[in-house]
This record gives sequence, structure tokens and C-alpha cells, in this order.
Amino acid sequence: MNKIFKSIFLAAVFLSGFFPVYAQDHRIDSLQINPQIAVDMAIRNNLNLESARAGLDIRRRRADYAWNQLVPSVTVAGNLSRENWAPVQQGMTIPIPGSPIVVPSTTLPQWRVNGAFSTSLDFSFALFEGMRAARHDYEAGLVSYDRAKLQMEQGVRKMYNSILLLQANRTLLSESLENTIRQATIAEANFRAGLAPRLTWLQAQVAVENLRPTVSDLDNNLSSLMGNFALLLGLPFDAVLELEPVFHGVMEIPADVATLISLAASRKPDIQELQASIIALHTQRRATNIQLFTPFLRLGWNISSLFNPQLDPFKDDLFTADNWNKGGSFTLTLGMSFNVFLPFTREAQQRRDMEANIEIQNIRLAQMIRETELEIFTKINSLERIRTTADVQRTAVNLAAESYRLTEEAYRAGLQDFQSVRSAALGLEQARLQLLTQQFNYLNDLIDLEYALGLPFGTLSSW
Repeated sequence: MNKIFKSIFLAAVFLSGFFPVYAQDHRIDSLQINPQIAVDMAIRNNLNLESARAGLDIRRRRADYAWNQLVPSVTVAGNLSRENWAPVQQGMTIPIPGSPIVVPSTTLPQWRVNGAFSTSLDFSFALFEGMRAARHDYEAGLVSYDRAKLQMEQGVRKMYNSILLLQANRTLLSESLENTIRQATIAEANFRAGLAPRLTWLQAQVAVENLRPTVSDLDNNLSSLMGNFALLLGLPFDAVLELEPVFHGVMEIPADVATLISLAASRKPDIQELQASIIALHTQRRATNIQLFTPFLRLGWNISSLFNPQLDPFKDDLFTADNWNKGGSFTLTLGMSFNVFLPFTREAQQRRDMEANIEIQNIRLAQMIRETELEIFTKINSLERIRTTADVQRTAVNLAAESYRLTEEAYRAGLQDFQSVRSAALGLEQARLQLLTQQFNYLNDLIDLEYALGLPFGTLSSW
């Protein structure tokens, strides 16, 4: 049981997202939950899923605004500069017959002011493929988020069942303690009546005292696990939870292995996530190839104004249009990069890396499908083994119960010693615990199978 508890505790730490944020500051005295309520609370409050939701929002915005690649880039700039030395405009003599005009040299202002407005747009067919790539990336993110939620639900349901198993084991152990106490009372009565030696009475008392620490340890383990489960659900660690029981029976799965394998190969969340990732990679590759192997068209327009260099911007009127020299142009550029045709260039190597990455992902997909086939085959065999074992174990429980009843009657009459009745009690306890463990193992294997098949949890048994 210690090994079981350690496994459950580690699973609780992993699932809790180290740990979820909970908004409740007050203690909840008692809360009745079932597996679906527990799943909803964990999905709503788990930090790992909260991080996944934030990442999904980034992908969604990128996909929603992928069209912004068609928005031209616009730049508005103003510049104020000062010459280190004042520029001098050289004088000149204008030869006019009879009376030449002499224009003296003048010192120009050192300050310069100019402004500019420019816009440009790079157009290529790769822009449209890039929009499609952003949409596929968002769809792959949705698949990954759904897979994370399913994994969370899978873990919560299995942890819920494990807590129920510990609670059921606690009930069995309590019944065993009560039976041991009753046997000690009988041993005392038989001793005082002269029907049994004092050693039998002492043995019964020792059995009672040996069993009390086991019950106490199980109570501590169960309390610790319940605290972690409460944190996982976003509740205070000391919240009192009442778990509704789940179905404990086992049944046959009315579907052959080949059908289940075929279903898992197309619907398992892990496979769907990898397939969505491969589709996104193919779209990115097409966008890259179009960008590298097709020409681009660049449209540009700019307008600029330069304050008259002969005027001082700090003394002359800046708001007089005649004081500004205007300029500008419209450009149309058609070009294409040829680096991709040279195998040693960065562009060519990036393209080869992308091709290799797609090949790697395809190999992973093939491996995952094979592993899933083996997983389904193994899980079906495990379920069948558990079903057969549980059928046999029910018979063992009935036989052990009858053996214990007859042995205790003989012990009460003084015809059997304490060791015999204790041995019969332990046999009954072990048989009941084994049956209970088989039933919960079946439920957990069924949850794993439902996840692998991509089915809603709890619906496989209703086929």
C-alpha cells in the first residue's frame, strides 16, 4: 500500500502544475464532488493549462491578424541638424556691359530642418501562403490544447479512483480492526470462563494493537492525498471533500482489437496533435518555397520637404510654404533573390533543414501509430485479464467469507484457537482487497483506453 500511495502522491504533484492558483480564501466545510465536477474544477484552475491558454491566445491573434502583412509600412520623420562650420555661399560677378553686378559672399545659417513621409509595400504570393500557415498553426495549437485538457482529465479521473480505492481499503481495514477487537473480547470472555488460556487473550490484544498503527498510517496517507487533490482542484488544502462512488464492476468490451486499433490510429489525441503539426510544417514549407523561388514586387512612395538652406529656421517663418523646397518620388521595384540556388547559402540550408524536419516528424508519426497499436493490444489483454481475474476473485471472496464465519463460530465455542480465526480473517481481508484493486485497475485501464481511442471518458462501456 505504501508503494501505491507514493505513486499516487507523485502523480498528484505532477498534475497540480506546481501548484494551481485558487481564488478561495475561505475554508469549505464540505463539498460533494463527482469525477466530472473534479475534472471541470481542475481544468479551470490548473496553472499548466492556464499557460497553454495564454500560448493559444498568441496563436489566435497571429492567425486573426495575418492579413496585416498587406498593410504598407509608413514612416514619418523629421530632422533638425546643425553644421559644424557655417557654410559660405561664394560671391560672383555678373558681367553686364557697362555696369557689371558684383554679388558678395554670404554666410548661410548653420541649422537645417527637413521632414519626410514614406510608405512601402513588399508584395509576393508568399504572403497569402503565410496567412494560411498562421491559420494552420493556430489549428495545431487548438489540438495541442485539447490534448492537454484530455490528459488533465485522464489524470484527475485516475487520481479520483485511486482515492476511492484508498478509502475503500480504509473501510476494509476498519472492519478488520473491529473484528479483531471483537475477537479479543471473545478471547477475554473464554479466558475468564476457563475455555481458553491466557496466551490466547494476550495474542488477541497484540493483534489489536498491531493493527491500530496500520489504520493510523493509512489515515495520514489518505489525508495527505486528499489535501493534494484539493489543491489540484483549486481549493484550500484543508477543504473537506466527499467523493461520490463510481461503478466498480467489470464488463466485456464489445469490439474487436482491429477495430479499436483502427480507431486509435486516427483519433488518439497525441497522433492528432502530431498530424496537425505536420500540416502546419507543410504550409510553412510552401510559403518559404514561394518566397524563395518567385519574384517580389516592392511599391514605394515618399515625399520630403527641406527648409530653405539660405534661411534660418529659428528666425524665419517655418509656416510659409514658399520657404520649403519639396521633393519626392514613386518607385516600383521588381526583384528576386538567387541565393537559394547556391547550396552553401543560408537560404538553401534553411530550406534543407525544413525538409529534414518534416521527414523527422513523419517518422515520428509512423512510430507513434505503431506504438499505439501495441498499446491498444496490450490494454485490451490487460482488461480481459482483469475481467477474468475478478470473476475468479469474487468466488474467492465468497469462500473466504464463509470460511471466516465458520471459523469464528468455532472460535466462539472454544473449538478453534485464535491463530485460526485470525488467519481466516486475514484471508478474507486480502481476498476483498484484491477484488477491489482489480475493479479499480479495470477502471483506470478503461480510462487509458478511452484516451487512446479519442473517446469521451466514461462512454466506452456504453457501446
